[in-house]
Amino acid sequence: MSRPTVHWLWLLPPFLVGMAYLDRDEGFVAGREARRAPTGLALDPVTTLEPVVQVYAARAVRWRGYFGVHTWVAVKPRAASEYTVYEVNGWRLRRTGSAVSIDHRSPDSRWFGNRPDLLAERRGDGVDGLITRIEGAVQSYAYADTYRVWPGPNSNTFVAHLLRAAPELRADLPATAIGKDYLGSRLVAWSPSSTGAQINVFGVLGVLAGLEEGLELNVLGLTFGVDPLDLSLKLPLAGRLGWPRADGTVTAPDET
Repeated sequence: MSRPTVHWLWLLPPFLVGMAYLDRDEGFVAGREARRAPTGLALDPVTTLEPVVQVYAARAVRWRGYFGVHTWVAVKPRAASEYTVYEVNGWRLRRTGSAVSIDHRSPDSRWFGNRPDLLAERRGDGVDGLITRIEGAVQSYAYADTYRVWPGPNSNTFVAHLLRAAPELRADLPATAIGKDYLGSRLVAWSPSSTGAQINVFGVLGVLAGLEEGLELNVLGLTFGVDPLDLSLKLPLAGRLGWPRADGTVTAPDET
């Protein structure tokens, strides 16, 4: 990277911290006014008897949307008439003492007006156990009482934690999912897709290599990478640049 680019990167942390402080209460206010209409990406839970797991991402609220996305996981147990959505919100921590949100909203709703992308889906026989593991990972999340926009732990840290408990999803979180690489005091972990491994120091410096993610370099919370499997580049702000991805749906094989 050129010297001006390096200087710009070092200015990013204080900028994010300052903006997070100024914007600390506005996310909840925006939530009352923003459109939350479903987008048709989720199966109708009333007519769908099989169990379903879905992973979503949408651009974050206000200025944060230029830098990153908010992610969440939705599950529908077998014969359930509604989805359960698991996510982390900073304003919920301030109001309830826990950042973890367990809700029954439409999983494919717009996130403060921003249309979500379906990153991964698995449904059918064999998914019941997957849902049980995800539910267990929600309870074991270590940062329910902590939230930081940068470098984490945040909503993307939470979803990465859930995905490590559900390797069948093989979900590749976007480069714009700032916080996905935050490992706390750990230095080494499986990649979120569980198809590789990563080394990271408090979410600000690290490397990741995985079959699903490709090769990623994390610098000050920003992701630079290449994904040979999808012939794409991963860049800050822009996200993924390359050939259109194949549909993320994975149908479980029939149990024998």
